[in-house]
Amino acid sequence: MGPLTRTTRPTGPAATVPAATRGPAAPTGPAGTPRTVRTLGAALLAGAALLLAPLPAAQAAPGKAPAPKVLYAAPHGSGSHCTPGRPCSVEGARDAARAVAGRAVRVELAGGTYPLSAPLKLGARDSGVTWAAAPGARPVLSGGRTLTGWSVNGDGTWTAKVPAGITPRQLFVDGRRAVRARGESCPAAVCDATRTGMSGAEKTGIAHWARPTDAEAVISVRWRNYHCRIAAVTGDVLTFAQPCWTNSASGTGRTGPAWDSTTVDSSRYSGVAYFDNARELLDKPGEFVWDSAARTVTYLPREGEDPRRSQAVTPVTEGLLVLDGAHDVRVSGIGFAYAAYRQPDTDEGYAGTQAGLTLTGATGPVDHAGRYYTKPAAALTVRGGRHVVIDHAAFTHLGGAGVTFEQGTQDSTLTRSRFTDLSSGAAYIGDTDPAPAPELAGARNTVSYNTVRRTGVEYTDAVGIWAGYEAGTVIDHNTLDDLPYSGISVGWGWNQPEARQSVLRDNRVTDNRITDVMRVADAQHDGAAIYTQGAQPGTVISGNYIDRSAYGNTERDGNGIYLDEQSSHIAVTRNVVTRVGYKWVSNWADYGIDNHVTGNWTDTDAPALAGTGSTMTGNHTKLDRLPAEAVEVAEAAGADGRGRVARLRPDLARTGTAGQSSTDGTATAAHAIDGDTTTDTRTLSEPGAWWQVDLGAVHHVGQVEVWNDASMTTAGFDVQLAAAADFSDATTVHVTGKALRPTLLDTDTTARYVRVRLTGTGRVALAHVLVHP
Repeated sequence: MGPLTRTTRPTGPAATVPAATRGPAAPTGPAGTPRTVRTLGAALLAGAALLLAPLPAAQAAPGKAPAPKVLYAAPHGSGSHCTPGRPCSVEGARDAARAVAGRAVRVELAGGTYPLSAPLKLGARDSGVTWAAAPGARPVLSGGRTLTGWSVNGDGTWTAKVPAGITPRQLFVDGRRAVRARGESCPAAVCDATRTGMSGAEKTGIAHWARPTDAEAVISVRWRNYHCRIAAVTGDVLTFAQPCWTNSASGTGRTGPAWDSTTVDSSRYSGVAYFDNARELLDKPGEFVWDSAARTVTYLPREGEDPRRSQAVTPVTEGLLVLDGAHDVRVSGIGFAYAAYRQPDTDEGYAGTQAGLTLTGATGPVDHAGRYYTKPAAALTVRGGRHVVIDHAAFTHLGGAGVTFEQGTQDSTLTRSRFTDLSSGAAYIGDTDPAPAPELAGARNTVSYNTVRRTGVEYTDAVGIWAGYEAGTVIDHNTLDDLPYSGISVGWGWNQPEARQSVLRDNRVTDNRITDVMRVADAQHDGAAIYTQGAQPGTVISGNYIDRSAYGNTERDGNGIYLDEQSSHIAVTRNVVTRVGYKWVSNWADYGIDNHVTGNWTDTDAPALAGTGSTMTGNHTKLDRLPAEAVEVAEAAGADGRGRVARLRPDLARTGTAGQSSTDGTATAAHAIDGDTTTDTRTLSEPGAWWQVDLGAVHHVGQVEVWNDASMTTAGFDVQLAAAADFSDATTVHVTGKALRPTLLDTDTTARYVRVRLTGTGRVALAHVLVHP
């Protein structure tokens, strides 16, 4: 296709609110230009049903389109009248809308739950229709089924029979997610993975489980997540369902770049995170197990739950609303809950590749750029849409993802919606083909003013908001919080030859609030709050507030803004980035070129950008307090524009004098107080090795932050705080195991000297030590 024309669009509220609040446009004319339709005012929408009825055509004002035809749906509606007194089902309302000629249609949904056994499908002939909650109503499209007939077992568990055709992968009890019964981790020394299977059946006890073939191995390797079902146990050897295991291992030519070392049989593999779904593992309240032979679910209740009063729901229907080839459709104020994601329960399993996409199929083209990876099932899917608006929606308790825009969806908007408790990511915008046919190219889509929390609950490699090969996409003023991996990801391809020339360009990631992402407990690495791939001229990352990305990490990893692989021609400006596990901005690849980072605020520093023509200028780094201008930018970011800013704390060590028991090469003691978490100190290996800082005077010390070095060297140490230089009056806090990035120690004492001292023999190596009053 020819080059796309760059269109400048504002990214603040004025750009989004009209799209979210206006009525739908009429069907487009031959030139594709939407014709404007008159919408009902707010007072009219709140009025009586009689006033909502359309005026006869003869009474319409001369030269103006008639008011929209209003149809009514209810959870248990039926028939074809679609009136307030005799509402239709949602399918009935859709069919009735198709029969309306010459005027716009609005379908209003009464409050309540709409159980769906199949997705509600809208196509080209459903264009121009608004689907909205009735005034004051909260309708929810649900793919869930309530499990009933619970019996209480002698051990306090509950068991219920499951109807045919249902495989409960998730269970929600009284609206709270239960967890598939899981065991402890199994290190690679025991559970040694190869291209054909895994050892460890005897030592783990799996060989003696009643139904091991119902269980799965869940594995995280760097940025990838794998869920493969056990197929057989032979002696000490486990084999797994196919093609899941083959697609998780090396050698297919389909699992990623040739340099990739994140398969289950790679050197990066460190063991199984856990096995799940076995009756022998059911030992914690809130866990459940599915028995495929008996067709039962057994649940260990939490305190206060009662089988006679509690409601247990499992997702069954995959996909709740599908718009295929529709244009000028608005979906407003509707909830989506309990949608299923069936693939992981099949022999395909979940062979994660990146960002929640998977490798599927037993065979396929050799490809290293991820062109044939599969997106997760979503509750709402828009395919080839034009001018589609999704607003004020709520997505919760999902077995897969929230929303997908794909197959050439353009000029469409997802705004002012909430996503929480999703097994996969919130929004997937676009596709993985770098050079699609023009009709399949995603362009000028907007994701704005949404709130994304606790997504990637089950598939921890999923990101909050993902955009593939998109042009002119705007990701603006969203709030993302409490996520296992990256927050926002834009681009694809890993610099592979087939992906170097693409439609990527002119994307904007602006004014988002991203906090507590890349959670350490989920062991997903090599990501960031904002992550990019690919050359994308005209792309801007600006005005974002990032706090705590991979904070408290167990290795040097996790970034604020990560211009990964071939990321090129990107401007990074006026972002506030604090408390990240590694670099606040990373651009490591020489083939990522012409990136410019300027005018940002951060509490650390980063090496110079790699790549020809890349620059870092005018940034405010190594801060221990945010200036007023930075606070203003941070406060304005996010869906509500008034989020709390986690202020930095003054660092008493910054002006102190550092020393250490010995120095290895150029790794001097001063590197730990230079305000930069990417520079390291290092002593020689010796008994009782130490590093210390003299604060210059006695101060009250409320907290000490100890950041381990790049190699995570420092382990088994005391932090001593003293007023006397000989530490005769020291208060001592002992740390067992390795220091993290950082280890936080609350002290509440007075001291002039702060020392990190090994309790055995070895080295002390530190990236950063902060002493807060």
